[in-house]
Amino acid sequence: MNIRSFILSTTAAIAVATAVPAAAHKIDETVTPNFEQAIPNIPGKSVKAVVVDYPPDGGSLPHIHAESAFIYAYVLEGEIESKVNDEPTKVYQAGENFYETPGSRHLVSRNASKTKPAKLLAVFIVDTNDKELTTYQGSKE
Repeated sequence: MNIRSFILSTTAAIAVATAVPAAAHKIDETVTPNFEQAIPNIPGKSVKAVVVDYPPDGGSLPHIHAESAFIYAYVLEGEIESKVNDEPTKVYQAGENFYETPGSRHLVSRNASKTKPAKLLAVFIVDTNDKELTTYQGSKE
């Protein structure tokens, strides 16, 4: 085996190894707006909240949020597996929370269970003019 074949084989193995975990979950979520209010003592800022429902084994594509968004996430039901930026992947149980700072990349967001639903409340502190809260990195089809 020459060096070129070795490099190509190694690259292919790494690509398969990193793609399999992502493909193991369905891209399936329901996002429901829950609350929106301008913050009266912080001109130009608003609080917006959404509820994200994941069916068993469901998840989101990797995504980013509005550049101004500071996000507080609270697990309402089930278990959510999450990875933000270069932080380690973590599973959050109902009653636990995490946050995302402005400019973060949410690389993993999914239901950790293949048999039970999960639900997450995401509260955004965001520029009032930001209408698009989430931009997906890929196709949802």
